[in-house]
Amino acid sequence: MGKKKDEQTSQEAYAYTPGLKVKQTETIAKERRLPLLGEVLVNEGDIVSYDTVVAKSMVPGDPYIVKAANILGVEPDELGGYAVKEEGEQVQKGEIIARYVTLFGLFKKLVFSPVDGTVETISEVSGQIVVRPPPNPIAVRAYIPGKVVKVIPNEGVLVETKASFIQGIFGIGGETHGIVRVLVSKPEAVLTVDKISPEHKGCVLVGGSQVTEDALKKAVEVGASGVVAGGMSYDDIVNFMGQIIGVAITGQEELGLTLIITEGIGRINMSRRTFSLLKQFEGHTVSMNGATQIRAGVIRPEIIKPLDKAEEEAYSEELLGGMKVGTPVRIIRDPYFGLIGKVAGLPVELQKVKTESYVRVLEVELEDGRKVTVPRANVEIIEE
Repeated sequence: MGKKKDEQTSQEAYAYTPGLKVKQTETIAKERRLPLLGEVLVNEGDIVSYDTVVAKSMVPGDPYIVKAANILGVEPDELGGYAVKEEGEQVQKGEIIARYVTLFGLFKKLVFSPVDGTVETISEVSGQIVVRPPPNPIAVRAYIPGKVVKVIPNEGVLVETKASFIQGIFGIGGETHGIVRVLVSKPEAVLTVDKISPEHKGCVLVGGSQVTEDALKKAVEVGASGVVAGGMSYDDIVNFMGQIIGVAITGQEELGLTLIITEGIGRINMSRRTFSLLKQFEGHTVSMNGATQIRAGVIRPEIIKPLDKAEEEAYSEELLGGMKVGTPVRIIRDPYFGLIGKVAGLPVELQKVKTESYVRVLEVELEDGRKVTVPRANVEIIEE
């Protein structure tokens, strides 16, 4: 029995091993867009944080339809004569919006507003009165700390940052952020309920091969922001969600936290590379989003750890340590932003740049034949 279970776990691991990104350094750009036109609150070049509101708008409230003619017992085309409010007039919940009085006031039929709002329509065709609640404010936050590199007038912005980046295979719950706490010592370990305590409020908790349903519930109870693990039992996921996992996009669930599974369904050891990178995140704040779509237009859940200046320089040096002449690269900062070429030279000596500082540089031969010299931190290797 044990052997069969091990074989099943192994098969699941292979079945759910995709080409997911686990990168120590990458330029991340996130478009933050309103669902309808509104106001952008930041400017190009501004530095934003996780919770910075970059744009806001007002979403119209859902209309309430009142079958007023039926309530009054009159024909639809007579409704206008019995309405006591006009289109465009504000009303409060419970306020009379139409009435029918007969026999010297001894017999009354009244229609009340179901909500606070505005009388939008009094229809003598349908006999209905439509009351619309006040619009709801919505705010779009930056989600990742970084720089606003583009403003989309009345719609949103593009935020860019240099970060470590991990994709998962499946997730639930939306955008959040929190301080990483790795609660297991190795990628084979299970994240169980006893490892979670009230001090983990607002944190992103990392397990190894699996997280149990009880552990997830405890994480919600203590107010954790998110949980990351290699795998989770299908039954535990369904029980936690309260519904069968569908094929539509996830990420809209309101379950109290965001969950990201990095390897697959079942108990599957988290990849050592992923676990090692998450351990490096210990004590640092990360952004995470469980949104997943497995059909056309694939969306993967993600964990983003923005790099500070020291980390960015260290990782750039580490990444470029094995770079050689001929390595394909992309330039990721102005004045050659987005241009592709190959390494033409790797000068050893530091060189002075426009900022008056001395940095390591490299020579890049662009696709059009030009040769340019740029700081090593301003390029990324193109993975072939």
